[in-house]
Amino acid sequence: MELLPIRQTVEENEVFAMHPDCQDNLLSTLNYFNKIGYHPPWIGYYAQKDGELVGCAAYKGPPAAGKVEIAYGTFERFRQQGVGTEIAKKLVEPAQATDSSVQITACTLPENNFSTKILQKNGFRYLGTVYDEEDRKVWGWTYEPASPTLSD
Repeated sequence: MELLPIRQTVEENEVFAMHPDCQDNLLSTLNYFNKIGYHPPWIGYYAQKDGELVGCAAYKGPPAAGKVEIAYGTFERFRQQGVGTEIAKKLVEPAQATDSSVQITACTLPENNFSTKILQKNGFRYLGTVYDEEDRKVWGWTYEPASPTLSD
């Protein structure tokens, strides 16, 4: 699995602009990051596996108040194949490598679903119902890295 960065302009994203699974969200992603600022690595990505685009991923902006929120999605034909779990994991890695003190968060619909399972598999802990300006009442999650274990 590889995360391919979405660049700042349509012209720089020609391959994505021509891909049928990217056409619906590419312009909204570009508009979003033009509005909030384009600060790599805290940007949007498309996920590629075995040479094929399988989903999308993003940070919802650069860290603020010591936190960064992730978002991810799997293209329909790749759902329920573990792809979403891999995409979420790939978002955690650069966030930790860039600034290990940043708390990685996520939000889901307030119900048990595939996204809640993806987060649990990736070491996220459920925080309860939180309020999000865009999505209203959602479930909040925070990443908790596995503690190292002592061996004999």
